[in-house]
Amino acid sequence: MPQWVEGPLVGRAEELARLTGHVARARAGRPSAVLLAGDAGVGKSRLLGELATVARTAGLRVLTGHCLDLGDVGLPYLPFVDLLRPLREEPPPAARRPAVAPLLGGPAASAADEDARLQLFEGVAALLGELATEQPLLLVLEDLHWADRSSRDLLRYLLTRLVEEPVLLVASYRSDDLHRRHPLRPVLAELVRLPGVERVDLAPLPDVEVAALVRAAAAGDGGVDEQVVADVVARAEGNAFYAEELLAAGAGGAQLPAGLTEVLLTRVEELGADAQQLLRVTAVAGRRVRHDLLAAVAGLPGRELDAALTETVQRHLLVVDPDGSFRFRHALLREAVLADLLPGERTRVHAAVAARLRVDGTGTAAELAHHARESNDLPAAFTAARQAAEEARAVGAPAEALQHLEAALTLWPAVPDLHAGVPDGEVGLLLSAAAAARAAGELHRGVALLRAARDAVSETADPRLAARVLSTLAQALTRVDDLAGAVVASSRAMELVPAEPVTPERVWAAATRARTAWATGGADAEAQAVAREALAGAEQLGLEDAWSDVVISLARMTESGDPVARTAALTDALERARRAGDVDVELRAAYNLSSIAYEDGDLGAAAGWIDPAVARSVALGVEWSFYAAELRFLQVLVRLARGDWAGAQATAEELARVPDTAAHVRVAGLHVAVARGAEGVREQVDRAAATADRLGHATLLLTAGSAAIELAVWGQDASAAVAVAERTVRRLREIWPLDFLVAVRLVAVALGPVADAAVVAREARDADTAARWVAAGQRLVAQARDAQALFAEHLGEISREGRAWGLRLDAELGRLLGAADPAAWAAAGAAFGDEQVYELARCRWREAEALLAAGDRTSAATVLRAAHDAAVALGAAPLQARLAALARRGRLDAGIPGARPVDPAAVFTPREAEVLGLVAQGRTNREIGAQLFISEKTASVHLSRVLAKLGVSGRTEAVAVAAARGLLP
Repeated sequence: MPQWVEGPLVGRAEELARLTGHVARARAGRPSAVLLAGDAGVGKSRLLGELATVARTAGLRVLTGHCLDLGDVGLPYLPFVDLLRPLREEPPPAARRPAVAPLLGGPAASAADEDARLQLFEGVAALLGELATEQPLLLVLEDLHWADRSSRDLLRYLLTRLVEEPVLLVASYRSDDLHRRHPLRPVLAELVRLPGVERVDLAPLPDVEVAALVRAAAAGDGGVDEQVVADVVARAEGNAFYAEELLAAGAGGAQLPAGLTEVLLTRVEELGADAQQLLRVTAVAGRRVRHDLLAAVAGLPGRELDAALTETVQRHLLVVDPDGSFRFRHALLREAVLADLLPGERTRVHAAVAARLRVDGTGTAAELAHHARESNDLPAAFTAARQAAEEARAVGAPAEALQHLEAALTLWPAVPDLHAGVPDGEVGLLLSAAAAARAAGELHRGVALLRAARDAVSETADPRLAARVLSTLAQALTRVDDLAGAVVASSRAMELVPAEPVTPERVWAAATRARTAWATGGADAEAQAVAREALAGAEQLGLEDAWSDVVISLARMTESGDPVARTAALTDALERARRAGDVDVELRAAYNLSSIAYEDGDLGAAAGWIDPAVARSVALGVEWSFYAAELRFLQVLVRLARGDWAGAQATAEELARVPDTAAHVRVAGLHVAVARGAEGVREQVDRAAATADRLGHATLLLTAGSAAIELAVWGQDASAAVAVAERTVRRLREIWPLDFLVAVRLVAVALGPVADAAVVAREARDADTAARWVAAGQRLVAQARDAQALFAEHLGEISREGRAWGLRLDAELGRLLGAADPAAWAAAGAAFGDEQVYELARCRWREAEALLAAGDRTSAATVLRAAHDAAVALGAAPLQARLAALARRGRLDAGIPGARPVDPAAVFTPREAEVLGLVAQGRTNREIGAQLFISEKTASVHLSRVLAKLGVSGRTEAVAVAAARGLLP
């Protein structure tokens, strides 16, 4: 189970900056104070710990005092005794302040002696003032809400007395503990009016920062599953302590951790009996409850009800919303109260609430369904659940609709009298639930529901319904990359309904069969014949959504045809699907329009289709349905290619929680972090790869594999690049037997470090190593050639994007074989075009390298400078470093900062330079000695000095490092 690990401060940059500003004031000799407020567990102590570190680094002395909850036992000045404890063993000035002796372990002063009290206050102020003259001070008082009266008075005195000394005083307190009569409230009201005193409120952390906090906390334990992260984020509601407790408990259980429950219930137990009763009723009634509902079911007379409400609000357990309803300040508090209720009491309150909702007709169907079910009124719960699902669907909330439909399915066996009123019975409910699951992005859940519907329907009694189930299942299976299962389901659907007379079930069966036939066999005769049948049937019956679906399939089958006509057909399909109200087909049309534009290299046109489609999916509440997620994924790719890396990251990270089947959207954004050389990316890539293997998610496999290959490229790890590329291409071919042309891109990128390794080996005259890397590279190239051949044979003409990657593959193969060709790299860059900013820069990098090898230094410098300008604009630090290394190695004056050529004479002696040059030619120490007329031992000594100066341990590494630094003679 993941354990909490203290990590970097997360999500408090603004607050820390404000506090750091006060540290700067203290360093400048100006006093100030901060009152740090926030709910229990929100992160006050963690922020103060970070502040203390900042202050010490800035040269301040830090003294900290803690208040304790001692109930009625009064220990005066306890936080100041704690704060001054480090001074007990110090020499003067402490010894010169006898009045402070009671706080330093001396005899206690009488609280009734006002003169002694004043002397104590003055002594503390003077002592702190003297300490501050030696070194600026940060004084921290934690948990001021528990401070005794004497400590509160001393604090007020110090803030009015220390007006010139370089002292920063920071006092924290729990804002949720300050009920109306709390003794600290008037003190705070007075203090905030003093000059130099600022109040800083710590709000709950945003979800994305809680998620980052949880991932960082669990990093030392091997990471944490994203579902656990999502559960912690949802339940913690921005509270760091709650997140810690939930993570330690695994977060997924229905029961709250015992320690957290005790903390939460302690505050409830401080209330009066009526207020506790009110909280119990409110917890059952819901997170947010109207006053009239509470009045009807709480069982308290009006005056007692008002008093109980006042007490719970003043104690910050309930909050009054603008509409007058009441809600728990934190959802976990409600969970704790609910867990403490006896079953019978809970059932009675649920029944009372359900009865009230039925009487006055207020509330939602979802509320009624919940309370009816919890009070064991199953028929009412079933009816309300179906109504709630329809209401959720109507407002674009498919996840909630799925929840209600699954609740209705659970109740189905218990309500036989209601079966007749459900269209298509249990199968109809399963189809509706599956549709909601697909709209919410829960594709595998949708497949499970459709399989249940397939098993429940009778092919003999109702073949048309069975065909509808199977067609829907086939479509769902294609979206989870189960093409074999989709073929079986779509074929059986065709068998169940005859071609004549034409029915909607036959049209959709044919449309789905056409789609699956094309996915597995390309644009063969069967696929086209079935598609034509479906198109004719859709036109005959006026099924515009089915017509649109078939037109999309036909457009993909005939990609080698007229591109203008194809775009017009797809646009018509999109508009007809929208008129028919079929969002899934509409988004499929938008996806195909945008992907075709992307593959043709027209990134502007692709964005023109993608952006409005993504916005529409969000507006309709289906942003994580299959095609909506694919559009968002394509949006990331387009922005990556165009150099809008900030936009790509924003798209990838827009929502903190995404379904597993849309995880590739977030992983695509990791390419920015990789290309910028960010830390901590590998762990995220590894987690994505594990999820992809678990789900068999092809696009996630592709995206995680691509990111891992890029990591290997910039880490110069040729072995990892080969291993990841081979594994990823093999898995993709298993899932997509024909359409795995993306293998060309994966191999072209992976070939980079492999060719580098071969080049270094050849430079070192290590023929065996060079041959080994050439063989590994050629194995990769063979996989890419297979992908090109299969695509061309079965799926048509390769797009411009595919041709560009093919040209890059050819250019990398030339490097691998020792025949780098600047013209090949120029052709690859031209194929990508100016819009593909990053890929064009990478092609120019290799083009400059090849030009330099060919002796065209002027052209090499020009191309290198253009690549560097692009890398700087993108913030692509690893590429910048490689370009600078090339400039140094080639001693090119390309105007690149930090790439000024190094004179080997400034590093090596003439004899060392000669030895290094011969090592680069692959000569042994004996051969070097013979050529330079020195002994083999002397040659070895010179080589050892070269290795030491380069900071390397071997001959091959020495040649590579010297070449990168431009130090080879």
